[in-house]
Formats: sequence, C-alpha cells, structure tokens
Amino acid sequence: MTGRESYFLLVTILVLVTILLIFAMKYFSSARRGRAQSAGDAAYRDLVERTIKTQEELTATLISIRGSVTQIEGRLAGVEKILKDVG
Repeated sequence: MTGRESYFLLVTILVLVTILLIFAMKYFSSARRGRAQSAGDAAYRDLVERTIKTQEELTATLISIRGSVTQIEGRLAGVEKILKDVG
C-alpha cells in the first residue's frame, strides 16, 4: 500500500504544480500584452503630436507663401499698368 499511496501523492502534486504553472503563464502573458499595448499607445500618441506640430508648421508656411504671392501679384499689376501706359 505504501507504494500506491506515494504514487497518488506524487501524481496529485504534479497535477497541482501543472495547474499552478498554467495560471502563472496566463498571468505573465496578460501582463506582457498590457505592457506592449501601453508602449504602442505611447508611440501612437507621440506620432499624433509630431503630426499636429508638422501640420501647424505647414499652415504657417502656407500663410507666409500666400502673403508673398499677394505682394508679387500687386507688383506685377503695377508693372503691367506701367507697360500699358508706355505702350
């Protein structure tokens, strides 16, 4: 009887250790997935911030270019008027 009892105890302990290992792996997997998702979210936020900053810079540049084009059009109109008066 002693042999069977020790086998039963050994099998029971192995089953419990296996169950414990399965739950530990699931926990660590969930924790790792959460950290990876947080890192991905942070990278996405950084990308959005850089995109917004770039769009603001482009808007300022376009406003500056528009002002320059308006000045050039005004000068061109003046030159055209002078050429019509001369010609």
